[in-house]
Amino acid sequence: MPTVAAFFRFVPLADPATQVAPLRQLAAGRGVRGTVLLAPEGINGTVAGDADAVAAVLAHLRALPGCADLAPRMSEADAMPFARLKVRLRPEIVALGLPDLRPDAETGTRVAPVAWDALLDDPGVAVIDTRNAFEVAMGSFPGALNPGTARFRDFPAWWRAERRMFAGKRIAMFCTGGIRCEKASRWLLTQGVPEVLQLDGGILRYLAERPARTSRWQGACFVFDERGALGPGLAALPA
Repeated sequence: MPTVAAFFRFVPLADPATQVAPLRQLAAGRGVRGTVLLAPEGINGTVAGDADAVAAVLAHLRALPGCADLAPRMSEADAMPFARLKVRLRPEIVALGLPDLRPDAETGTRVAPVAWDALLDDPGVAVIDTRNAFEVAMGSFPGALNPGTARFRDFPAWWRAERRMFAGKRIAMFCTGGIRCEKASRWLLTQGVPEVLQLDGGILRYLAERPARTSRWQGACFVFDERGALGPGLAALPA
């Protein structure tokens, strides 16, 4: 069974272009597949392969400045979930259209899955699903607001248009693995929102840690690989 590692880190990389070829060479040589994005703001990726090969890739990434404590989310797949390897240089590791935003400086307060359900039941909290509309249609938390965005970079425009409806509310947000919330929460803080909460580790950590019998998640969680969608315990589901 292939080992799957999903990771991201917002950290300034002085010259990410120089990291692309060495990383690609190492991963390809060990038979690792998946996608890794590098940008001046950090790294983001999901890779799969045999356990030793994935460990070698992670060791390489941890050697980058500021990445020594990189803590990927590890899981197993029934079959290789990626058709090929892609290591790419990008302006942003998750595209919000704001490459100068600094999520490494400050983001929202992280809320562990065990404490997340209380926010869903708090009438003073507005819970926002920051994912794209087609992802939300497959599954979400009950009562979560769907911005209806086609892509993540539409989120700022949606917020500007709708922010009045959140007056007096605490803001909590979630996404698949946490990366979109890192960036969106940072942006909301720069817009004067006094407090932003975010599901630590995203839906994937919630599904991994919360028992199915008590989970508040409804439906499937779309993932951008050949597994299609995941459910409780990160079990693969039909997309």
